[in-house]
Amino acid sequence: MKTRTLAAAAAVLFVAGIGVGYSAQKLPPLTPLYQGKPHKEAARALLEVALKQAGKGSWERIGVARVYYLGGFKAEGQAIFDQILAGKHADSDVYRIARVYQEAGEWQKAKPLFDRYLAANPEEERDLAEVGAYYLLAGDRATAERMFDRAFAIDRENPYLTARVAGAYLGVKPQQ
Repeated sequence: MKTRTLAAAAAVLFVAGIGVGYSAQKLPPLTPLYQGKPHKEAARALLEVALKQAGKGSWERIGVARVYYLGGFKAEGQAIFDQILAGKHADSDVYRIARVYQEAGEWQKAKPLFDRYLAANPEEERDLAEVGAYYLLAGDRATAERMFDRAFAIDRENPYLTARVAGAYLGVKPQQ
């Protein structure tokens, strides 16, 4: 009986400890970070919080880095991208970072990352079509059409895939 009581007490203390630890991690109110502040100051303060909230999640960190990068804080965004790419990361991380470079109008930075991703994932028809569209939009029709051919060889019946390719011929960037 004494063992059960000790085990129950230990469990209660453990759960209470988790609650205390969790509440200690809660963020202070965010309102003072942005209300009445100049836009860039508010954004920077919120991005610092967002990066903490992202923790070690690569997709979350890429999302924060995207806002830094596209929002005029390129160095901060680039530092996050570099940190992710320097460590162990998924192929999808490479693809997501390439998309940010593409969105920023930096095809020469995006292209090698897209190529690297597709070399590791040659059967991703949707991604082949998207990257092919970027090639076409950048003026490389031959490479784009090779990618389109590969995508359609995998799936000829996907209307989203076909529309994505059609859009590229009309200058429409792929929807992400």
